[in-house]
Amino acid sequence: MISRYLVALLLTPLLALSVMPAQADYQLETVAEGLNFPWSVAFLPDGNYLVATRPGKILRVSATGEVSEPLGGTPEAFVESQGGYFDIMLDNDFATNRKVYLSFAWGAFDSNATRVVKAKLGAASLEDVEVLFTVSPTKVGGAHYGGKMVQLADNTIILATGDGFDYREAAQDTFSQLGKIIRLNSDGSVPADNLFANGEKGNPYVWSYGHRNTQGLVVDSQTNTVYNHEHGPQGGDEINRVQAGKNYGWPAITYGINYSGAYVSPFQEAPGMEQPLKYWVPSIAPSGFALYQGDAFPAWRGDFFVGALVDKEVRRVDMDNGRVVAEEALFSELDARIRDVRVGPDGFIYLLTDSESGKLIRVKPDGI
Repeated sequence: MISRYLVALLLTPLLALSVMPAQADYQLETVAEGLNFPWSVAFLPDGNYLVATRPGKILRVSATGEVSEPLGGTPEAFVESQGGYFDIMLDNDFATNRKVYLSFAWGAFDSNATRVVKAKLGAASLEDVEVLFTVSPTKVGGAHYGGKMVQLADNTIILATGDGFDYREAAQDTFSQLGKIIRLNSDGSVPADNLFANGEKGNPYVWSYGHRNTQGLVVDSQTNTVYNHEHGPQGGDEINRVQAGKNYGWPAITYGINYSGAYVSPFQEAPGMEQPLKYWVPSIAPSGFALYQGDAFPAWRGDFFVGALVDKEVRRVDMDNGRVVAEEALFSELDARIRDVRVGPDGFIYLLTDSESGKLIRVKPDGI
C-alpha cells in the first residue's frame, strides 16, 4: 500500500477555472502486478477481475491478487505499434449468460482492422467465440484503432473506431466505418433505429462521425448519455458528449496541429459540427475514462476521470450541470502511464499502469 496522499494539484491548461480546494484523502493499493501492458479491466460478479493485455492475452485476477495463466480460446491479434487487445466488456446480462465482448486489432500489417468478438467465459478459456463485427475498410499500418466499447440499457453496443492515421479524411465519410462511433445489436446486426440504417446516406452501423482516435468511452447510467475522449494530433485532445447523427469535426475542424507543425485545418469550428465539452492544448494523450457515480468519494460524484499518458497522472474533470468547471491532477505519485481508469462495483477507482510490469491499482478513501 502506498501511504496516504492529499488531493492537491490543480491544472487548468486552457480554461480560466476556479481553484478547487483539496476534497478527498485517498490511499493507493496494488491489487496485482506483472501484467505486461494491461489495457482494459472488467469486474466479475464474484469479485475477481478480467484483464486484457495489449500483447493479446486475457488474465483472470482474483480478488486477492493472484494472476492466472492466460485464458485459452482467445483470438489471435495483430500486435504491432498500437495494435493488440483493446477492451474487454461483460454483457449486461453476464450473471446469467456469461457473455463477454473483446475488441482487438485483427489482420496483418498491410490489411488490418478493429474487430469485436463475443464469447462465453469458461473456467479457463473463452468458449463459443464468434466474430461480431469487423471495421470496414481495412487499413495499412498499426495506428489509430479506437476499440473502446460500452453497452447501453437497450443492450446495443457502442464501439469507437479510429481514423487509421493515414486515412483521416475517412472520418468525414459517412459510408466509411473509420473515425466513427458505431452502434450494433448484441448479435452483430444493425439496430433498426440507427440514423443510416437503410444505407442511403451512410453506413448502417454509423452512429456519429468526425472522430480521430477515441481512447475513452463511458455511458451515464442515469441518463444513458454517451461521452468519449479522443486524441488530437499535437493538441486538440477532446471530451465530447456523443449524440446520434452528429459530426464531431475531425479533420475539418480541430484545436490541434500536425506533428510537422503545419495546420491540419485552419478552422476550429464550423456550422453543423459539434464543439467539445473540453479540449487540451498541449496534448495530455488521454487514455482510460470513467464517470464517477459511486458512494466512496461523494465529493467526486458526477466527475470524469481521464488518464493522461504524457504527464503520468489522471485528470479529474469537475462537472457541474453538464459544464466543465475545474480540473485537477491526481495519482502522479505512481510515476506511471495510466492506460485504463474504471469505477468498480464497490465504488472504488481502479487504474491500470501501462508497462511490462503493469499493475492493477485500487484507489480507496483513506482509512478504509
